[in-house]
Amino acid sequence: MGNDRVSKGRVTIREVAERAGVSTATASRALSGNHPVPPATRARVLRAARDLDYVANAHARALVGGGRKMAAAVVRQVTSPFYAQVAEGVEAEAADRGWLCVVGATGGDAQREMEFVQLMREEGARLVILVGGVVEDDAYRERVAHYAHALDSSGARLVLCGRPAPDPEIPALVVEFDNEAGARAITAHLLSAGHRRIVFLGGLPGNTALDARVAGYRAALAEHGLPPEAAHVVDCGLGRAAGHRAMTELLKFGRELTAVFAGDDMVAAGALRAIADAGLRVPGDISVVGYNDIPLAEDFNPPLTTVRTPAEELGRAAVRIALRDPEHAAGAHHLLGTHIVVRDSVGAPPPGRAL
Repeated sequence: MGNDRVSKGRVTIREVAERAGVSTATASRALSGNHPVPPATRARVLRAARDLDYVANAHARALVGGGRKMAAAVVRQVTSPFYAQVAEGVEAEAADRGWLCVVGATGGDAQREMEFVQLMREEGARLVILVGGVVEDDAYRERVAHYAHALDSSGARLVLCGRPAPDPEIPALVVEFDNEAGARAITAHLLSAGHRRIVFLGGLPGNTALDARVAGYRAALAEHGLPPEAAHVVDCGLGRAAGHRAMTELLKFGRELTAVFAGDDMVAAGALRAIADAGLRVPGDISVVGYNDIPLAEDFNPPLTTVRTPAEELGRAAVRIALRDPEHAAGAHHLLGTHIVVRDSVGAPPPGRAL
């Protein structure tokens, strides 16, 4: 997947022509697609360009009217309120500066992500912003390092938004919020209300965002003197359906719990429905908290106590910081804060069930 060329500067059209055994003019015509070139010649030029990882100079295209000031936001899904808010922030900040914003959804597919990043590189996007937590394995580390160097060699910049850089040395800007601190604070809020049997619902082992939330949950329990075995993490993943299914199972098997910390607000929505379906009340029987403070959280029944993450500001900051100081943005790390929004979904444990 990696390519030694990306760390040695931009490949020129002349190098592509030499590799294909044609003139520079013929190579240019073959790559532009605007002039007749014999199919065999075009195939040779395209193969040479692919082998050399050639991308047309976006700045040269801009001189003839073909380039745009463009930022691309790459998200897992556009139906998620969190991803939608981050993308909206990217679009708003880009629009304020007269830039175009393109949003692509990958569905969590690494191949689709790679193809979208390459397309944006070819189209001359100045910023490519990857949004949201990921499973940080070796394949991911290699992929992101390749993106960062390839974009950098094309005069563009990679921004990791809501996820850490796998290697601080790669030319990428990181803008994220403090997942662990937010989780620690919301767990402490439940502990302060008297809860000791708190389940974390929505773990996804290896996912950078959720692992940080689980770490904050465990840290808060330890800070309040509870033993490690007091933690109970249900690795059901995210989404309303996952939350409903996992909460239904917990209630069916009579798990002793007085509070649920949902990995995000959509998991909380599913948990609230499962609790109501079981004939129980929130917060009378079970308290529930979430994470992200999506716009609908205050309309849940009851309105949800949750951690507000600066989703739209995260998107705005990704654009603003990258453009404010382009020479020093690469490799920089910016951490945004979170805070608790207290509503009506937390109460004291039912009498006799606090311990």
